[in-house]
Amino acid sequence: MIVIPAIDLKDGRCVRLRQGRMQEETVYSPEPADVARRWENEGAQLLHVVDLNGAVQGTPQNRKAIETILKAVSIPVQVGGGIRTVETVSAYLSSGAERVVLGTAVVRDRAVVEEACDRFPGRVLVGVDAQGGKVAVKGWTEVADEDVH
Repeated sequence: MIVIPAIDLKDGRCVRLRQGRMQEETVYSPEPADVARRWENEGAQLLHVVDLNGAVQGTPQNRKAIETILKAVSIPVQVGGGIRTVETVSAYLSSGAERVVLGTAVVRDRAVVEEACDRFPGRVLVGVDAQGGKVAVKGWTEVADEDVH
């Protein structure tokens, strides 16, 4: 089993949300790269980084912080949150991300998922968040009609 530490980013800082609510946060660090290095020093083999602002707004909002993390560690990093275009997939992979995680795009624009998978085989993951048996999208702010099953 591999334990994958997650770093959630909001407004450039490492946070934890209370029950997914953007307005209810606990800030753990204003320095995401330091947190990433600490996880690497503790033996993490992989990091999962989420742009929470991006997930809600639909475009990357914490790209600078993510790129700082990518430069700070030598372990693989997978990135999610606000990735809704193949161009964004390409940009993160070109910046050093090992993989990207697509969520909302799976429900809202499957052509993006298909093209990303074709162009970047083995480097695109699908993340499905569920709420009440339905697929949650846009950073848990909406629930799609699709059942999780």
